[in-house]
Amino acid sequence: MTSESVIPPAPDFEPPAPPDPEIRAQAQTRQLQLTKPSGSLGRLEELSVWVASCQGVCPPRVFQRPRVIVFAGDHGIAQGGVSAYPPEVTAQMVANIRAGGAAINVLADNAGAGVRVLDMAVDADTDPSVSAYKVRRSSGSIDREDAMTDEETLRAIAAGRAIADEEVDSGADLLIAGDMGIGNTTPAAILIAAITDTEPVAAVGRGTGIDDAGWMLKTAAIRDGLRRARSYTRDAVGLLRTVSGADLAAMAGFLAQAAVRRTPVILDGLVVTAAALIAEEVAPGAREWWVAGHRSTEPAHTIALRHLGLDPILELNMRLGEGTGAVTALPVLQGAVATLAHMATFAQAGVSENTGVDAGDNTGVDAGTGSD
Repeated sequence: MTSESVIPPAPDFEPPAPPDPEIRAQAQTRQLQLTKPSGSLGRLEELSVWVASCQGVCPPRVFQRPRVIVFAGDHGIAQGGVSAYPPEVTAQMVANIRAGGAAINVLADNAGAGVRVLDMAVDADTDPSVSAYKVRRSSGSIDREDAMTDEETLRAIAAGRAIADEEVDSGADLLIAGDMGIGNTTPAAILIAAITDTEPVAAVGRGTGIDDAGWMLKTAAIRDGLRRARSYTRDAVGLLRTVSGADLAAMAGFLAQAAVRRTPVILDGLVVTAAALIAEEVAPGAREWWVAGHRSTEPAHTIALRHLGLDPILELNMRLGEGTGAVTALPVLQGAVATLAHMATFAQAGVSENTGVDAGDNTGVDAGTGSD
C-alpha cells in the first residue's frame, strides 16, 4: 500500500456473533463427566469451555495453527526521552524478529506458533516482505500533534482487518497480536486513560525501564496527550488519529476482525490491550473472543483488563511486548483444551462418580483423580 492508495471507508465492522452458547453448555456438562472432582482443574476448566464455545464443537480441538502477528511502528513521542532505548531500535528489532532471533521467536517456537512481523510505521526502510502494509514513517509527537491523518488512520485500520482475514483464510485457528515500537507504551497509556477516564499519574509505567527523570518526562507526555485526546473519547477513529499510531490502529482492526471471523485471540500486554479497547468500541462484543494471556507490570494494563472484564492466565512480571506474554500462556490454553478433549469420562473409565462429597474432599473418589 502507498500514500496514493484509495482511502478506505470508515470502519463498519459486522457485530461479532458471540461464541456458541449451546456448545458452551455441552462443554460444561462434559467437564462434570470427566474423571476428576468438579472444579479440581480450576481455571483450566473455564478456559476449555471458552475454547469449545469459540470453535463451536465439543469436545474442542487442540489448536493446529496458532499465529503471532507482530505490528511494528515508531512513535514521534520517543524523541522526547520517554524510553530507555533510542528509536532506531525498532527497525533493528524488526530485522531480528524476521531473522528468528527475538524472544517472541523462541517462545513461539516452543509453543508451536508461527510468527509474522509487519512494518506499519517504522521510521526506516524495511524489507519488502514486512512492509507491504506500511502506512507511514513514525507517528506525530502526540503531546503536541496528531499521530496520523484521517486517511492514514483509516488505512491502518483497514490493513489490520485485511491481515486478520489473510491469517484466518490461510488456516489460522488462534491469533495473537504482538507489538514492537520504541515509545509505544506512551500512546497505549493515553488510549487507556482516555477510554477509562483515568488520571495520567495512575496510568504511567516504566516501559522499557526508564529512570525517574524519564518517568517524569513520560508522565508529562501522557498528560499532554491525554488533554488532546479528551475530545475524542466517544470517537474511536478520532482517538486513534490523535494519540495512537499506525501500529495500534492496525492492531485494533486486526482484533475486531478476528472476532467477526469467529477466531479466538490471546491478548498480550499493555499495547495490545490498549488496541483491544478500541476494537471493542468499533465492534462491540469482540471481547468475548479474547482471553488475556498475562498481566503486565505496567499499571495501565490492569486498568484496561478491568475495563474489558478479562482475567489474565499468567502473572509473571513480564513487560516485553512482542506477543511474548500471550504466547507463554498458549501451552496452558492448549493443556486446558486437551483435558476436555481427551480425558476419560467416569463411564468410559469405570470410575465411580461423585457421591455428593465436596470436590475438595478425596473421600469416595479414586485416588488417581483427587485434587492436589
